[in-house]
Parts: sequence; structure tokens; C-alpha cells
Amino acid sequence: MNPPRGVDPLTPEDRRERILRYLGEDFALERGQAMPLGATVRRGGVNFAVVSRHATEITLVLFAPGDGEPLLELPLDARYHRTGDVWHAFVRGMDAGLEYGYRAARQPNPEPWLHRYDRAAVLVDPFARALAGAERWGEPTVTAAGPAPLQRSFRSRVVDDRFDWGWDSPPDVPLADSVIYELCVRGFTSHPGSGVAAPGTFRGLVEKVPYLAQLGVTAVELMPITEWDELDLDRKDPATGQSLRNLWGYQPLGFFAPKAALSATGPAGGVVREFKETVKAFHEAGIEVLLDMVFNHTGEDVEWGPSISFRGLDNAIYYIVDPITGAYHDYTGCGNTLNCNHPAMRGLILASLRYWVTEMHVDGFRFDLASVLGRGRDGSVLANPPLLEMIAADPVLARCKLIAEAWDAAGLYQVGSFPSWGRWAEWNGRFRDDVRRFVRGDAGTVPQLATRIAGSADLYRSSGRAPYHSVNFVTSHDGLTLADLVSYEHKRNEANGEGNLDGVGDDLAWGCGVDGPTEDPAVLALRARQQRNFLAILMLSQGVPMLTAGDELGRTQGGNNNAYCQDNPTGWIDWRLMDQSAALVRYVTRLVRFRKAHSNLRRRTFFDEDDPESPGIEWHGPVHGRPDWSDASRSLAFHLLGQGRDDDLYVALNAGEKALPFELPSSGRGRAWHRFLDTSLEPPDEISDLGDETVLADGVYLVGPRSVVVLVGRQTR
Repeated sequence: MNPPRGVDPLTPEDRRERILRYLGEDFALERGQAMPLGATVRRGGVNFAVVSRHATEITLVLFAPGDGEPLLELPLDARYHRTGDVWHAFVRGMDAGLEYGYRAARQPNPEPWLHRYDRAAVLVDPFARALAGAERWGEPTVTAAGPAPLQRSFRSRVVDDRFDWGWDSPPDVPLADSVIYELCVRGFTSHPGSGVAAPGTFRGLVEKVPYLAQLGVTAVELMPITEWDELDLDRKDPATGQSLRNLWGYQPLGFFAPKAALSATGPAGGVVREFKETVKAFHEAGIEVLLDMVFNHTGEDVEWGPSISFRGLDNAIYYIVDPITGAYHDYTGCGNTLNCNHPAMRGLILASLRYWVTEMHVDGFRFDLASVLGRGRDGSVLANPPLLEMIAADPVLARCKLIAEAWDAAGLYQVGSFPSWGRWAEWNGRFRDDVRRFVRGDAGTVPQLATRIAGSADLYRSSGRAPYHSVNFVTSHDGLTLADLVSYEHKRNEANGEGNLDGVGDDLAWGCGVDGPTEDPAVLALRARQQRNFLAILMLSQGVPMLTAGDELGRTQGGNNNAYCQDNPTGWIDWRLMDQSAALVRYVTRLVRFRKAHSNLRRRTFFDEDDPESPGIEWHGPVHGRPDWSDASRSLAFHLLGQGRDDDLYVALNAGEKALPFELPSSGRGRAWHRFLDTSLEPPDEISDLGDETVLADGVYLVGPRSVVVLVGRQTR
């Protein structure tokens, strides 16, 4: 058994014996090669390479697995072990499994505010494929003085990446046909009600693949899974005194290493294999795996924070720093901003993406605060950011899905104007906001709603993109859950320990007459209907729908709209809801199937760009052929014209307080209207199974207050 990290009971004789055991009689320090960066297992040893332009001294520090004290320290000779800005060495006799890090120094260092070197710190390799030091979730580092929960000691680990992928191949689902499901790996199965054997892990996630396949999603978008320190918070829940943990992982310590504590296998090296097994299992079910990558900042916090990796290796290269004061430019709201368009950082980001695609077989990426990736070395907004162009044009990434969160925390909002080169899709925040306003019943929202339903041509057509470049969502990890969106009008974030000051100030929410929990059956019925309305509009709109994990279960966070630190039932999926929410799960499943069955909901081009003979859209109001675009209007209808054997679809939306009779267009061509969905009806009548819809007569359909109706025009039996 290894001693606690930080405790070193070894005598010099013991250490010499361990050096021979781990490095062998053939041990030697050789020159090595500058590429590839990171630790690479080769015949006879391991090659190490790390970038540091401003360091004058680099020492390679080796550790036996689990040891807190170094096994061996190897100073590198700048005349022999350096090529350009890359320090490199080959350690003969070494193999995978050992841990390592770097010490870096600069002598002399006349600008300590800019070059923050600390010879005492052992630094993580930015290219490390696995990190040791936090293999068990929530367990603090143990030192000779006892637990040190805020002083975890991370080490890079040399990994053997070999894995038998068999016949694994990407599902390669066209973006236009995708249905994305966003989830937090730990939060998805940590609740005792999940029923999995390995809760809170990649292996536990695999146990839920059959559920996700049955739901019909085509891709899972995993919230950050690269290594972070869940113990990096110093706050407690003021009501319970419970220490808060970083559940979501938007504080990365590296961009290659999957988080070891998300592995059921324990040791840091095992998580690489477990993640590959996870991707393989999803692919076997026909589901793609997308990663939420946080390239805009790191978990090293503000400029005077701890040196874990990037800061200690070359602060002036990796971060956007004021050269006079040393202060970080903070465009992320997290204390620092990575210097994404510095050549070294561009190379790291591109190498990371290629690694996840080639070695881990992932299918695409969502880029957190992606507008930061378009800022220059001084923080200015670039017209043609080289990093974004490199990603878009890279041949290895040519078939990957690239999705931008096209804004940052400093006010830069680029939804619709994100530099795209025809490749980048975007989280469409305007879709979210416009749909929320309409469903809430706000005035003057009908024209905006129509634009969003039709694929947001106002945002994406001018840049040569298509409707499927709009990733539509009503909720995401940021903000209220769907159930809370219709139940709370004000956030309830007191448990986050920040005085309810964190999180979005206005979610455009409406509690259906009551702010918070209620037992009123009329209010509860309206809230259930509003959830069905949101989900229907999401699935009936042009673009790519994204669901948030647990919304199909009616999951609540008690009004908390920023549950990043709630590693507890607030932030977890409560699978006990499956029974009481069976009707909502069935509703979502049938909506997804309906979308997949109708190609006119998954268009590749905007309506007004089509050939006149191709299917199109007609807009209506309660009076056929007369849509009401006025501020007073709370209703809209549209008719999607089928082509050939494809069905016509008629959708009526009423966000008002009274029922409205809608004149139906003629079904024509020997067809009749069939009711697929009416959200004003109670389950199980609110939605039909495919092919089992109720036949209607032409004429008028009474659309209930605050409800959505979907009719299908097809041949009667």
C-alpha cells in the first residue's frame, strides 16, 4: 500500500532501491526530442517535452506512484535539452505508470509580477494524459500534518494509451438530424435512486445508455470531464454548514486528462481506459459523444493564486497579462483568461482537440465562453481569429461537430456573428430568450418567435450557414431547470454561500401565478402544461434541439439557477422521479420520434432560399392566412408543406389566457388532418404515438389557453 501523498518514510537506501525498481539498470537521462509535447512512451523509455520560453531552469521531477516525495529530480541542461522554447529529455528505463512534474525557475527575474516562477512548486504538464492526486472524489490530500483540503498536490502520470477499439466507428449523425442531451457525468448517476453499480462515474453513465437510447437522443454533451479540483471552493452552505464542492468542473487544470475521480477503477491511469470504454458503449448504441471544453481559463485563479501548471511554466505566454502590473485580464469571470491566440496556446488547444478525436474517439465539442477564443494577445476582439480558423479548417477535425457558446463574461455577445468559416454552430441564446418570453405571455414576441421557429435566418444566413447551425435550447446547465422555469420567478441560490448574488439575475421565468412550491392543483396543472409547451416548441423548430438532463423527469433544483457547487441531491438527477414523471418521459420520447419521422422539421436550407417547388412554410393566425404580428398578439400558427410522401404539418400556438378557434388550411390531396399533440389535454391524451393520431374534420380547431397543437396531414386509412 502506498503511503499518504506528502508523507515520505523512505530512507536513502530505500529510495535507491525504488529508483532501480522503477527505472531499472538501464536508466539514463538522454537528450530526447522536442515533439510531440507531453510524456510519450517509446521503446526503451519515455520522452518528455514541455514549452517554456522564459524559464532559464527546468527540472524534471519523477515520483513513484502515490508517493508524496520525489523519487528523482533531473535538472535539464539548456544547451542540450532545449530546442527553441521546448525543453525535452528522454528517460531510458522508464515506463508508463510513474508520476512526474516540472520545477521551473528564471534567473535573473527582473519582472516577477510578469514571470511568476516558483522553484518550490512541482508543476503539472499541460499535455499530461492523466493526473494523480485526486483519484477519489472529495478526499483531501493527506500530508504529514494531516488533511489539507485546499492544498491538493497534483502530479502528471505517464499513461499507456493502448486500447482495443475493435470495429468502433463514429455514428456520424448529420448535425441537422441531431438531438443533443447535455449532462454532468457525476450528477447524472450520483443519486442513490440511480440504481447503478458505479454511481457518479463514467461506468455509471454507461449503465444509463439504454435509457438514453430509448429516449431517442443522438448525442450526449458531457459537461467538463478534464481534470479539476472539486475541493477548490472555500465556502459552505450557510444553512447546513456543509462544505461546497465544484460539481460541474468549469475550472480545468489541463485539457488532455479525464478526471480521475470520475472513474470507477481508481488509479489515474485507469480513467483513460474507462473513458474509452464509455465512448465505445455510446457508439454501439448509435449515440455520439460531445465534450464541453473550457479553453477560456484555468483553475489557477487570479494572478497571485497557486501555481499548478501554466502559471509556473510560463505565465506571460499562457495568460493575457498586463505587462506593467502583472494583473490578469478577466474576460471569463473566473479570475484569468488564457492567451488563446498565442502560437503556443493555439498549438496546445489544437493538439488537445486532435487527441480527443483520434485517441478517445469523441465526435465533437462545445466550447465554453467561445468568444474568448477570438480575442488577441492583448484581449482585443480579432476580426479573423487564427485559432478559430485553424480549428474550422483542421483536417483531423473535419467531421467533428463544433458548437460555440458565442459570448464571454465581459459583455462580448456574438450569437449570429461568431467567426464561423461555415463550420461553427452556436448555442442560440436568442432562441432561449424569445421562446421563454412568448410562452410566458409577453407582449410583442410573436415575430421573434416565428423567426426562431424558422431557423433564425436573421442570425445565420448572412454568414453562409444553415438552420442546423443554430443549437436551440430552452434550458441548459446554466439557469433554472425546466420544472423550475415554470415554478419560480426569482432565483434561490442562498445555498451557494454567495448571498444569492451569483447566477443569472433574470431567467425570464414565470411561476404560473405562484413563486415557488404550491399544492394548488390548478397551478400544478398549468406548470405541467407549460413544460409540455416548451418541449414542443423546441422539437418543432428548425435547428438542432438540445435537452438538459433531467428536464424530461421534471427535475427541480429548488429554484437554484447556478448549482455548480451543489454536489448533493440539488445538483444530482433524482431517478426516483421516473415513476411519477413517466408521462413526461413518454411525451419527450414521442416528440423526439416525431421529429425524426418528419424531414420538414430538419431542413438543410432556410425557407426563402428554396426552389419554388420544394416544401415551404405558410404563416397563419386564428384566421387562416392572416398571421397577427402585432404587439397585442399571443398566438401564431404555421403550416409546413410536405413534399412527395412527406406529411404536411400544422402547428398552432396560443400563449394567451383564452381559448382561440383556429381556421385550418385545407388538408388537400386526399389527406385529412390528424391530431398528434394538444398540450391542453391531460396525459395520456396529450400526445399520440406515431401512426395512431386522431382523425379530424377540416374546419376549425379550438386551441386551449396556453397550449400548443400539432396536426399531421396524411392519407386516412
